Amino acid sequence: MSEQTPVIEASRLLVVMPTWLGDCVMAMPTLRALRGLYPQAHITALVGAAVRPIIDANPWIDRTVTLRGKRKGKPIARRAGPIRLAARLGAGKFDLAVLLPNSFRSALVTAMAKIPHRVGYDRDGRGVLLTDRLLARRTLQGFVPVPTRDYYLGLARYLGSCDTDPAMQLFTRPEHDAKADELLRQGGFDPDSGRRFVLLNPGANYGDAKMWDPQRYAEVADRCAGELDAFVAVNGSPKEREILDRVLGAAKTSIFDLSAAGMPLSLLKSVVRRASVMVTNDTGPRHVAAALGTPVVTIFGPTDPAWTEIGFDAERQVSVKVFCGPCQKKKCPLDHRCMTRIDAQMVTQQVVDLAQGVGARA
Repeated sequence: MSEQTPVIEASRLLVVMPTWLGDCVMAMPTLRALRGLYPQAHITALVGAAVRPIIDANPWIDRTVTLRGKRKGKPIARRAGPIRLAARLGAGKFDLAVLLPNSFRSALVTAMAKIPHRVGYDRDGRGVLLTDRLLARRTLQGFVPVPTRDYYLGLARYLGSCDTDPAMQLFTRPEHDAKADELLRQGGFDPDSGRRFVLLNPGANYGDAKMWDPQRYAEVADRCAGELDAFVAVNGSPKEREILDRVLGAAKTSIFDLSAAGMPLSLLKSVVRRASVMVTNDTGPRHVAAALGTPVVTIFGPTDPAWTEIGFDAERQVSVKVFCGPCQKKKCPLDHRCMTRIDAQMVTQQVVDLAQGVGARA
């Protein structure tokens, strides 16, 4: 690697992390690049409570500051508004803030915290609050699709990083791995058995247009159990309970319900590491799988893969071409043909190919 000289000298860095799980995972190459550029600096990550477990055990961060969520019915604005958050950050005496999200709020808070150098993209009307402004590529038609992980890496490169490795990495703790194994054993899967394990992720946070029919997830479960003798589990957040129940109710085979078993987000990474293949919509767990080296079949409908390309050799993307897509809409105004025209066999074939190619994971 070429010698790296920071454009801005700093001994205390604040990295404002994205709020979405998938975006947080795609920020990992940037954290690695910043650590390489500032090997002696103290690096703090500012992250939302909902996604903090994803960056747990990360070796490139010295400290994590958590954005608090709701508590006892009190909204975030009353408990962790810009003024209080700015005071917390101001006490950190940071030299440099690297803003990964495009939000106005992130720029406002770091400016109020009087962090002398604030680096980010000039988006959301926040340019005046940044000391170093990067321009996102765009045409008359709008912003040019750039993979999110490369978009974030642009900030590290601006600061002088020569690290061009876009590979995503996540880390687990031994105690979490042990708890995940025990949880899977309770569901009937022995991690040491050599049996294949297919993990289904039928939900999505970005509107229901991104979600493939739960009935077809159930068909994939049945086919994987029959063709691969696979142990099948389903994962989802509490607010996706209805979707999970539809998958479970439609399947003929037994599916282990991780959410009902009480699996916290802190164990998600460890469970995903154990899977032979994950089947998912274009949502956060897809990136978790790739960052942990778990083969993944991703079902694309209204979203453009160009925005979230991850360059993972063990990913298979399933989609169909339609005249109206990719539309990037949260709700389909037509008949959702980009998803309904994807059948269970199309997805199952990719799962089987990946599972037979890699075998069971240890």
